[in-house]
Amino acid sequence: MSTRADPSGSSGVETRAKAATIYDVAQAAGVSHQTVSRFLRGFEGIRPATRERVVQALDELGYRPNLTARSLKSGQSHRIGALAHEISQVGPGRIVEGASIAAREAGYVLDIVSLDTRNPRAIEESLALITQHDLAGVLALAVTDEMTKAFEATAFGVPSYVASESEGVEDDPRGLLSKVGIPTLVAHLAGLGHRRLVHVAGPSMWSASRNRTRAYEAAVESLNLESVGILHGDWSAASGYRAIADLSALPDATAYLVANDQMALGVMLALKERGLRIPQDVSVVGVDDIPEAAYLDPPLTTLSNDFEGQGRAAVAQLLARIERTVLTPVAVPPPSLIVRRSSGPAPVR
Repeated sequence: MSTRADPSGSSGVETRAKAATIYDVAQAAGVSHQTVSRFLRGFEGIRPATRERVVQALDELGYRPNLTARSLKSGQSHRIGALAHEISQVGPGRIVEGASIAAREAGYVLDIVSLDTRNPRAIEESLALITQHDLAGVLALAVTDEMTKAFEATAFGVPSYVASESEGVEDDPRGLLSKVGIPTLVAHLAGLGHRRLVHVAGPSMWSASRNRTRAYEAAVESLNLESVGILHGDWSAASGYRAIADLSALPDATAYLVANDQMALGVMLALKERGLRIPQDVSVVGVDDIPEAAYLDPPLTTLSNDFEGQGRAAVAQLLARIERTVLTPVAVPPPSLIVRRSSGPAPVR
């Protein structure tokens, strides 16, 4: 077998550039390799200027942690199993995305197992599957009562964290939407003169849905407004549409507060089909600020919510247990009101 000489003087065999190490990163950033190592582990006590140099060096060198080598050296896996549900929905999907980014930044890989909570056997199979693998920890992103119950009853054998929205939302970043956001929406409608409201809630087996409904009822009462109906959907646009279209008669309300933007999309279409103009005859507000919200007809007033921050906060909780370190809380900003054209002054009756 003959080989053709390369005029450049190389052997003709393609070589792969050597992967950058933390020593290369340290030299490029002008810091010690210990500093780079602390940064990769998520240590917060690094000066901002130093952190910036390390980030720039990591980007320029295209550094990627060798998880296999780290695991062999330390005897510890750097894979996290994540159990999730409804990741096709905006909120759960963005929480998983934030968790994945936070895990990667800390030098871990997030293995996502999506399960169907409507099938109890599927939950059991998913739990059995994930407990068979060599994992550093398990992150259970629970959204329904059945998921929370199953997760809390499972012995994972490794550090675990169940990230569910609790019924008491005082210290839960996932509960900020109910504690702060829903009262803000109700106050916005009250400020426009609306006195009679309808709430289109999510499914009752979701703690987030129950929290939002309770927050709605409390805010309506505190502002001396009147709730003239609570309808239910399953978070989908189709269910929001049916909640209105299937009514024999519409409630005597001037505003609808919908528990998420996707249901609000269906609610708006059904109201229009029943001859109502938005916002001249009735206002509609939603929750989540999905990318399409600004382009609905009319653009939807809604709440922005830092789902990615919730995912990061959940991973921080788990990593503190895996690495046996003091938890560095991840600040999750409260939801903010995004006012668009779907909400307007209450019509004069």
